[in-house]
Amino acid sequence: MASPSPATDRYTRGREELLGDTGQGGHERRRALAALADRWLTDLLSEAGGDTKGGVRDALSNTGGEGRQAGVALVAVGGYGRRELSPGSDLDVLLLHDGHRDIAALADAVWYPVWDAGTPLDHAVRTPDEARRAAADDLRVHLGLLDARHIAGDDALTAQVRTAALTAWRTGAAKRLPELCASGRERHEQHGELAFLLEPDLKEARGGLRDAAALRAVAASWVADAPHEEVDAARATLLDVRDALHLTTGRSADRLLLQEQDPVARALGLLDADTLLRRVSEAARSLAYASDVTWREVNRVLEARGGTVRRILRGRNGGRGAGPERRPLAEGVVEQGGEAVLAHSAQPARDPGLLLRAAAAAAQAGLPLSRHAVDRLAADCPALPEPWPPAVRESFVALLGAGRSALPVWEALESRRLITRLLPDWERVRCRPQRNAVHRFTVDRHLVETAVQAAALTRRVSRPDLLLVAALLHDVGKGWPGDHSLSGEVIAREAAARMGFPKDDVDVIGTLVRHHLLLVDTATRRDLDDPVTVSSFAEAVGSVETLHLLHALTEADAAATGPAAWSAFRDALCRDLVARASLVLAGRPATAAPPIDTALLRLDGHAEGGFAVTMEPLSYGAEVTVAAPDRVGLMALAAGVLALHRLTVRSAVADTVDGTGITVWTVETEFGSLPDPAALREDVRRALNGGLDVAGKLARREAAYAPRRGTTPAPPRVEVVSGASETATVLEVRAHDGPGLLHRIGTALAEAQVSVRQARVSTHGADAVDAFYVVDGSGLPLEPETARRLAKSLEKALG
Repeated sequence: MASPSPATDRYTRGREELLGDTGQGGHERRRALAALADRWLTDLLSEAGGDTKGGVRDALSNTGGEGRQAGVALVAVGGYGRRELSPGSDLDVLLLHDGHRDIAALADAVWYPVWDAGTPLDHAVRTPDEARRAAADDLRVHLGLLDARHIAGDDALTAQVRTAALTAWRTGAAKRLPELCASGRERHEQHGELAFLLEPDLKEARGGLRDAAALRAVAASWVADAPHEEVDAARATLLDVRDALHLTTGRSADRLLLQEQDPVARALGLLDADTLLRRVSEAARSLAYASDVTWREVNRVLEARGGTVRRILRGRNGGRGAGPERRPLAEGVVEQGGEAVLAHSAQPARDPGLLLRAAAAAAQAGLPLSRHAVDRLAADCPALPEPWPPAVRESFVALLGAGRSALPVWEALESRRLITRLLPDWERVRCRPQRNAVHRFTVDRHLVETAVQAAALTRRVSRPDLLLVAALLHDVGKGWPGDHSLSGEVIAREAAARMGFPKDDVDVIGTLVRHHLLLVDTATRRDLDDPVTVSSFAEAVGSVETLHLLHALTEADAAATGPAAWSAFRDALCRDLVARASLVLAGRPATAAPPIDTALLRLDGHAEGGFAVTMEPLSYGAEVTVAAPDRVGLMALAAGVLALHRLTVRSAVADTVDGTGITVWTVETEFGSLPDPAALREDVRRALNGGLDVAGKLARREAAYAPRRGTTPAPPRVEVVSGASETATVLEVRAHDGPGLLHRIGTALAEAQVSVRQARVSTHGADAVDAFYVVDGSGLPLEPETARRLAKSLEKALG
């Protein structure tokens, strides 16, 4: 390979200096990188014309003006055309020509030095007519040409193509803008919302850099314009973050992964990763809201011209069509042009309740709240009196009860920080990220999503208003240190009192927030047949009404968290606990599960080696029963075999009947279908006879699932849960999940000569929280000191 040309040497040195200059960053560095690339490509084009022979020289020999080659031009398009070059950005370049037959040789003479330098290049070679046809056929090509910027060569060619692209964009706006809106919608569905994700894509997600470019394209159409100041500031923030991401990782990337967030924050001079994500969230929310407002304006203009994008916009904003010119929605609120706007007679300065009344009316009608209305309400509406008047509280509940139609209205209020004005403690959770792989949203969006999910469950409870408010506030304590359920209860009580709820209702909301995790934690980690479990749970809840509210809140919370937070099995356990607690709260004894029916089991073979394995499919997995002559470690052995067959254990109940150890396992498949019962039975037989190395196979599987280099799971923790049972000692194990975890726990307990009566297994992301009801050789709970020693030894064994 030939040595780099002087032009390439200059570019390489200049780029290293720019990227190594810690005093320069942001907008200035991006423009400097673009200017450096411009000089390099200009020199390469000049060198190609001067150093090659034949047709290429002929192509460049006719110059018009100083240094201008006639018939050939290099054009920057896309982000490069906008001078938004991040350290890892591609050079998007178009080589225009007027039909020269040797253009391929010239292109090679320009492109190859770029490739040899390791610079990513997105290139095309076209005549002006070819560029116009490509733009007509491909929306992305057309968008790139809207930002076309001349670099070198014949500037008349560049002007010709740019003018044609802008003219076609404006005359074809009725077709192109709906196409652009539709492509954005598809992209959002694939990549999610940048403002609320834990590992967001800075470019493709809703509210990202691609949306900022789309707003520029809308402005270029002359159909509508976006609010420049907030859009420009948000785009600059996201570009700065992307620059830092490229510099810290050494590669081109748009997705901000967890392990990269702290280094990126440091590169930007921010306190930590949470501060970084909050800044990203703020910028993305501004862009997303500006996009919504702008696309609604596009819709109105195109509809007036006979075209529309309403079918696309309806999916996001819930719009129902322009409707009558001014249709009343509520006092001081009317519908106009597909939005909820303030009536001419509205007087926000004299009507404190107008803010929430307008928001509720818009959400209930499935309409967005107009930007002008939001701005006017923010500027003129006085603070609400405390406690809120009943009508204001009802408006707030109606807003929450509108379900998914409430989301665009909520974001409109957030754009002017009106939610914080209503709920001062909201500021601590606003845009706050959650360091939990189970959660898919920031804290504030999770709270709103929980209210959205709760709105679909209001027919199941006697007090929908209490359910909706508790759903909105259940995690509000995450803005404070310590147990968020305890601090959240204090904040929720204060907020409910400020809203004007009477004391009894404030108490219910406080109880729901304090115990919003109690139902699922009890159902999945405790023995529901133990009388202490149900009675303690019922005592904490207090009433049947609160129990039903808590049940609905638990479902809404799980649905808003993400798919990993709920399953058919957890749903069945929660319903079982609710049914038992309802009986206790009604003064009746809780029902217990029937004893294991040993008559259904037939031990095969002789007594000393006989065993039985049955598998009954369930809607959420299967119930597997393993019976064999009782022995130390039987439960651990069975758990290992289930793990080898890729069955995830959700619960286990153990018993000994006439010398036979019987364990009933509730399992789900990791993926695929249930295993062949005959194969499962054969592996149990081999394990019992010592012919299957369960521990060795699990160790090899677990090694394959080892954490990535650089990540260290938190050490395991084992606690003795006092008072959880009168008939057994309850050990709660928290550890990093893995294929053989349950087998290792069972083996360690067997070595300690304790028997497991029941196990409840829960998995949250990469973490397992398992509860084991254990007894000594006499079938009694362990002595307190023995239990503490066992917990410590189990921690050591798992670590």
